[in-house]
Amino acid sequence: MAQPASAWDAHPEPLALDSAPVPAYGTGSLADLLPTLAAGLAVPGMTAAIPELTAADRNCVFLIDGLGWEQLRAHPDEAPFMNSLLGTSRGGTGRPITAGFPATTATSLASIGTGLPPGAHGLPGYTVRNPDTGELMNQLRWQPWTAPHVWQPYPTVFQLADRAGVHAAQVSSPTFETTPLTKVALSGGTFHGRMSGEERMDLAAEQLAAGDRSLVYTYYAEVDGAGHRFGVDSDTWRGRLMHVDRLVQRLAEQLPPRTALYVTADHGMIDVPFDEQHRIDFDADWELRAGVALLGGEGRARHVYAVPGAESDVLTCWREVIGEQFWVASRDEAVAAGWFGRPDQVERRVYDRIGDVVAAARDDVLLIASEREPKESSMVGNHGSMTPAEQLVPLLEVRS
Repeated sequence: MAQPASAWDAHPEPLALDSAPVPAYGTGSLADLLPTLAAGLAVPGMTAAIPELTAADRNCVFLIDGLGWEQLRAHPDEAPFMNSLLGTSRGGTGRPITAGFPATTATSLASIGTGLPPGAHGLPGYTVRNPDTGELMNQLRWQPWTAPHVWQPYPTVFQLADRAGVHAAQVSSPTFETTPLTKVALSGGTFHGRMSGEERMDLAAEQLAAGDRSLVYTYYAEVDGAGHRFGVDSDTWRGRLMHVDRLVQRLAEQLPPRTALYVTADHGMIDVPFDEQHRIDFDADWELRAGVALLGGEGRARHVYAVPGAESDVLTCWREVIGEQFWVASRDEAVAAGWFGRPDQVERRVYDRIGDVVAAARDDVLLIASEREPKESSMVGNHGSMTPAEQLVPLLEVRS
């Protein structure tokens, strides 16, 4: 299901575009999880893209924001329960799957909720240009406002399951109930808002038992928040990991009969040092700014929009300046290489949102924008690219 280990190995200089390890769309990515579970629930139109997952009458997906496969495996003492799921001792299995590109929350939540790759669902980055307005659209905060179901027109897997008579529910923070991202990525059935993690685990178990066929989603955000602010090498991050490990165990111990629980994440994370070698400042680099009309994406996964007519020059310049630290591709090259899904899955409305140039970090570096993105530029932990630390997420299974 995951890419062979050699596909994630370091590549010698100079970097070639085909050295970028493409997400495992169609065989082992976040977009393949819910369709596989829904197929086991006899939801029409759903395909079991991960056939090794055995069908269950009741299914729960617990998404831990920011917990990558590598970070989980590196902390067995802080996450003993989840690490115990890496084997088969509890009747389940643990393995990595890929998040998708970019490895960022808005994109990944849309992928998991719709069962589609970014090139189809249309959220291909943290910020991307809206072709209709020419403005950058922040797809996490949904700013500036854009009609949600125009931006992402497909039904979610939860909606399809609900129509097929499956008991579908989301159990998360009340903050997310009415957000546009929830509407386009995770709506369908009923939303249940609970503040504490313990309340969410208890209610998720109740919702699983509420139907003979159930599909339930629950979520924990604080691992990601601690990583961004303090880094994945911090005591605060470890504390959050310890807490969510106990939540996973709490839910696992309450599963009703005929249930499969799947624990996964939207991306991993990497800490980036605060120095000029590791943090390249777009706002202070005249070469990188030349010919650029808009800078989108985030520090490790940039969408670059050129002034009309300057696309080729911008691509050449970016390759010369940062090509040894980033995979730098034209829009057509990134699409053809499968960064956003199979090339035939990338719809025209989404193609026009992708940068003229797309840059994905290969080393532990950031392309910050200190003036236009001061908050994002100050984060310790970061994500977005296709390195194993960011791209590989756990898929842990517990069966009752």
